[in-house]
Amino acid sequence: MEILSPPKSSNGHMACAMKVPVAVVRLPRGPDGTSRGFDPNSPRFQALGPSSLSSLVTPNTAELEEEQQGRVLLRERYLRSLLAMARQPVSFAMYEKVNVTALFGASDIDILNFQVSELQTPLGVQREALLRCSDIIAYSFEL
Repeated sequence: MEILSPPKSSNGHMACAMKVPVAVVRLPRGPDGTSRGFDPNSPRFQALGPSSLSSLVTPNTAELEEEQQGRVLLRERYLRSLLAMARQPVSFAMYEKVNVTALFGASDIDILNFQVSELQTPLGVQREALLRCSDIIAYSFEL
């Protein structure tokens, strides 16, 4: 297990302090056999590729760079929120007006599923479970 430390913010201070060691998951080998990445012909790659950027309609490099930087910041914030949720009680609002709570464990690489423990549902407690992100409307946790 490798311990990662968060990057420093623009003012030189730590962005957030990590108290729990985080396992590093390596991506599988890419389609060419040497890189780590995704098949450029896959639907996921094409959906996330440059063609999805609205700035490409106008070939303005400054606008494209600004949009990419905005996406980077939003992705980093979201990934940091997932990291902050680790081993914390999280409340999930799901479809059909179902509210459940659980200890957050992890997310898969595509953020399609959340692994949780001690899932408290209206029908009882499930020791371990996977929640499909498509079934979740919102979630919250204490910082």
